[in-house]
Amino acid sequence: MAGKILVVDDDPDTIGFLENLLTRQGYKVISAQNGMQALNQAHFEKPDLIILDIMMPNMDGYEVARSLRRHPETALIPILMFTAKSQVEDKVAGYQAGVDIYLTKPVHPVELQANIKALILQKKARSEEITKGGYTIGVLAAKGGLGVSTLALNLAVAYAQTTKTDVSAAELRPGQGIWGQELNLENTSGLSNLLRMDVSEITPSTIEKQLISLQFGVRLLLASDSSSDLETIVATHQMEALLNQLPFTSPLVILDIGTNFHPAYEIITDICDEIFLVADPQPLAIKRTRGLVDELREKGYGSSKVMNVIMVNRARADMSLSMSQVEDLLGQSVTLGIPPAAEQAYYAATNNKPLILVQPDGLVANQFNQLAHQVAVRVKK
Repeated sequence: MAGKILVVDDDPDTIGFLENLLTRQGYKVISAQNGMQALNQAHFEKPDLIILDIMMPNMDGYEVARSLRRHPETALIPILMFTAKSQVEDKVAGYQAGVDIYLTKPVHPVELQANIKALILQKKARSEEITKGGYTIGVLAAKGGLGVSTLALNLAVAYAQTTKTDVSAAELRPGQGIWGQELNLENTSGLSNLLRMDVSEITPSTIEKQLISLQFGVRLLLASDSSSDLETIVATHQMEALLNQLPFTSPLVILDIGTNFHPAYEIITDICDEIFLVADPQPLAIKRTRGLVDELREKGYGSSKVMNVIMVNRARADMSLSMSQVEDLLGQSVTLGIPPAAEQAYYAATNNKPLILVQPDGLVANQFNQLAHQVAVRVKK
């Protein structure tokens, strides 16, 4: 079987045309005539591709696409938007909603078949790539001080504890590491040691020797806080070799990228399977984050790759933008919000513990565990 395709259109003639065309090509075709049916079918059938119309009653194609991208079970399914709406603004809205290809009716059957085949082959290639090594998640923000390191570390701990599987987490900014200080660890030179090696020497076995195992079920590649290691940040060839080999150390790798001003930013974001983007719900910070969202979309995040926006609150709700306001300003849905936790953060720092272990049954821990469960679904695909 060439693959399973979900056709979503409220026009029975269009569904009939596509079913006839695609079944002759060996595809299994299932259909839905409205948005809710489409979402139910997508979650139940797990198709290899969704062909989606825009103009439908109650829930249009844009809303369907956004919902599919928001849920981990359907976030990576390719979407081909097939519609009569041909204006530029319609196409822009489609790509912003997360579709992979936008085609307008009528279209030559050969062109339609070629695009369908290309999307299914891309999905297969991504799936095969994931099985070759661990799934890689990058965590970053539009500026420093928003909690990227905290999110990366606590997500790693939550994942290791909820799934009982190995996780490797790496700080990627030599000379600017903080995990070693936070957890009172002595050997923090792992990252700089690797970046000073010849590229040919960077292998899974040499990386393993630099990882620090924690009682929390996570292995860390630490960056020191020594200014003498700052020079290694420009070793981009070594960084690329490290990022290519690190996924062979565990099923999940979490990268503390910092900001998009990292010298190896392009390399890092090309290698990641998924991005967690930390957002501060303050107007100026969200304005800067919007630019980063648009930049990541150009790299395929939000369509062929998953992009999660995590809203980290550091002030009272009445002094911050609401989640809906943040979503409107970013043009991107927010996956989850982390509430203020000043007392927990202080206790974690003074006791050298990850934040979520201070109150394992508290709201903050529950939020990180929820993220970990969502990631687990994608890692297992």
